[in-house]
Amino acid sequence: MATCDTCGNDYDKTFTLTRDGVSGTFDSFECAIQTMAPTCEHCGCRILGHGVESDGAVYCCAHCARQSGDPELVDRA
Repeated sequence: MATCDTCGNDYDKTFTLTRDGVSGTFDSFECAIQTMAPTCEHCGCRILGHGVESDGAVYCCAHCARQSGDPELVDRA
């Protein structure tokens, strides 16, 4: 059995997730999200969808991007 990197659970059905060359072992998607999902530069929430990006910063939505000084980003075209 392997141990979850997030919660420490010793579990027989763990999986490995790799993002941008960084790998982790997890027992659930919740633990994988907590450790591996990017965070919004403005509000700090975990980004589970596509988010929006501006000048290398990633935001959960256009509202957060605008609050951080990028008035051009919108959620819908």
